[in-house]
Amino acid sequence: MKKEINRREFLQFTVAGSTLCLGGSSLLAFGAVPKVSSLISPGARRSKVKVARIYMADPKGPWNLWPKPNLDLKNEIRFYQSQFANLKEELSDVDFVVDELVTSVEQVSRLKGKLESVDGILVIQLAMGITDILREILKLRCPTMVFAVPYSGHGWTSFGGLQTQSVGAKMGCMLTSDYRQLAVAIRPFRAIHHLREAKILNVTTSSFDTYAANMKNKFGTEIKQIELKRVLDAYNDVTDKQAETETERWISGAEMVVEPSREDIFKSCRLALAFEKLLDEEDATVMTVDCYGTMWDKTIKLPAYPCLGFSRLNNMGLGGICESDLRSAMTHIIFQGLAGKPGFISDPTVDESKDSIILAHCLGTPKMDGPDKPAASYKLRTVMERQEGVVPQVKMQIGQKVTQAILVGTDLLLYFTGEIIDAPVSLEHDRGCRTKITVKVDGDIEKLWKNWSSGLHRQTCYGDITKELEHFCRFKEIQLVNEAV
Repeated sequence: MKKEINRREFLQFTVAGSTLCLGGSSLLAFGAVPKVSSLISPGARRSKVKVARIYMADPKGPWNLWPKPNLDLKNEIRFYQSQFANLKEELSDVDFVVDELVTSVEQVSRLKGKLESVDGILVIQLAMGITDILREILKLRCPTMVFAVPYSGHGWTSFGGLQTQSVGAKMGCMLTSDYRQLAVAIRPFRAIHHLREAKILNVTTSSFDTYAANMKNKFGTEIKQIELKRVLDAYNDVTDKQAETETERWISGAEMVVEPSREDIFKSCRLALAFEKLLDEEDATVMTVDCYGTMWDKTIKLPAYPCLGFSRLNNMGLGGICESDLRSAMTHIIFQGLAGKPGFISDPTVDESKDSIILAHCLGTPKMDGPDKPAASYKLRTVMERQEGVVPQVKMQIGQKVTQAILVGTDLLLYFTGEIIDAPVSLEHDRGCRTKITVKVDGDIEKLWKNWSSGLHRQTCYGDITKELEHFCRFKEIQLVNEAV
């Protein structure tokens, strides 16, 4: 059993040439590149995703002449092992706690105790005759992904039927000759694992006990209230030198500084470092602040706007969430598990003439491609409505496919997909929030706005992750609704 480590220890040995020190190293934000998979969130208790890898065949059955006579199962497994070796970067956070060739129902019974404790089961079909063995696996009601390449057998003809039965309620399938999809098959397990290990810090005086209890019961996610005093104490613990180093990093990395003063940037950077300190102390993954609610009363109660700190956490592969939006925080964690990328919270507006929706928010994240990818260009601006504070106005990628989603309660996830056709950042384009993208919707824009429900904020990540969402929602018994169809 591998020793579990905390976020501080993990960062110390995964970030090249850096240590977890608030002395201006900035860790993952703009300098050091983390030697970790883009699909790993460097938070929580750092236990690995536990997966059972089951190679499945029935060599004694009457069908053992297919896909070919005298199929060498050991050679087949060796081939798959070579494919997994090619994917070691993406699977570096995965522990295959069960790794077996299973050829009978009786073997499944013997493995039951081990299988019940994993995040998911990856079944790799090697040959025909697996249906009864697979049924026995599915009875455990553990998230199970079946991977079957062409010529591995005719079991696929029963997979659809199995999924409609209670026994197959938590069964996903990938029928493909692309062996890179072996890593994709594990992403829903990773999202489940991240949610269970995640801890969200919420700086607010409002009560959210019912929501927190529901998330804990369904997903295992902990949401903890943080008092303003703790934030102020952490802020005061950051030295001027540390904050100045971070200030210089953000200013030197910007295309230009438009409105904010250096003093405002300095205060925002000091608060950003305080956020990381709090996450480290709490072994947490996500920070959110009631910045337009209980932390705002004509004059701001926080020492600075939290936006830059949120953006920095997103750059690091953690989470910074606006306005104590706990639904967006949960969706953000799901995105990290499924895509390894942060979400972009937005206040949308519709343009039917372009079959598009405009997604805008002042908080932009330069590393929308993930913490180990290059940062996009940005300007440092004020918060549009308040004309103060500091936010990165990010130039997002035109032509990029995106997925927008929001987790509503415990059993509904709304989403749609599209393509970015515009990302205005000119100073003359002064309507709406600072960071904006125009997304041409896959589907019917009229249906999208007529179907819209459950509030304004949504999260948007790079990439079309519809399939990953489908598998995740099936495994967690969540209704997945595409609002644009």
